[in-house]
Amino acid sequence: MASATLTSHPRTRDGDDASRPADEGRSPALTTTVPREYVHRTAVSEVFLTDWRHDGADSWVVNAQWPRAHSFYGPVNGLHDPVMLVETMRQAGILLSHVAHCVPLDHPIIWQQVGYHLDPEALRAAEAPAEVQLHVTDHNLVRRGKRLVSARQVFRIVCDGAELGTAMLDFSCHSPAVYRRLRGEYSDLALANARRLPLPDAVAPQLVGRERARDVVLSPTDDADRWQLRVDTSHPVLFDHPVDHTPGMLMIEAARQAAQAATDGGTLPVTMECSFERYAELDTPSWVRAHTTGRDEDGREQVEVGIEQRGVP
Repeated sequence: MASATLTSHPRTRDGDDASRPADEGRSPALTTTVPREYVHRTAVSEVFLTDWRHDGADSWVVNAQWPRAHSFYGPVNGLHDPVMLVETMRQAGILLSHVAHCVPLDHPIIWQQVGYHLDPEALRAAEAPAEVQLHVTDHNLVRRGKRLVSARQVFRIVCDGAELGTAMLDFSCHSPAVYRRLRGEYSDLALANARRLPLPDAVAPQLVGRERARDVVLSPTDDADRWQLRVDTSHPVLFDHPVDHTPGMLMIEAARQAAQAATDGGTLPVTMECSFERYAELDTPSWVRAHTTGRDEDGREQVEVGIEQRGVP
């Protein structure tokens, strides 16, 4: 992965109807999370999605719930964490690849681009968990035979009845055999993790808007706007399960923390546009650089963040 530009600011299953009253003799609909396997999570507590339904030819509605407190994506200053939206999108994309497009559960889902634009007012946390609805439309579906190869998903997101924002996600799907060819020796999960680098020191948590050093993903260098990426494979959220490369959500968090370090005061990433160029390996340091690029038409500060390894994005 690679580069991100951020703008900051000072269940029902298909065919069910959750709004229908329970008929006599019928139990009311109950809410639960989707199976963890459908969103590639190990911990049930990290599953945010509650249900999905078909909403047209290439459209879906996915419901989610955001907790009032979370060990990593918790609200700050009364606002839900925008990066939790990215994790929710990640889960929705994977869910629909399996339930809508019949991608087998063991096929890796790989990001190419992800982005969102949101209204910070709609992030305000209430006295109950937030009910989030993602209206998802499929675009640019590419298939090889009957198997989905890649797609773009466009999202309209509603939070507690208010329009939260829009988002997009480009991803590809690979069979285990194709993935092994793409990754070469790095597809060996045990070997990739055995060769991972020692964990470097963290920058001061307050510099990047964190309270605990364990949640810091940047390590200091002699250059004030350049950091080494901290890849803590024991982190229970960023590494919910072992993987053979640095996960995309860690890259997103690095971009957010770098933007925080590059600006004055509290930073809320209300816009993010991110592209992923190649895998970041665990046995080689990755370097994060950030610089401000001016302000947008609304006066919000813009930050460009790049992550590179071995001199390439």
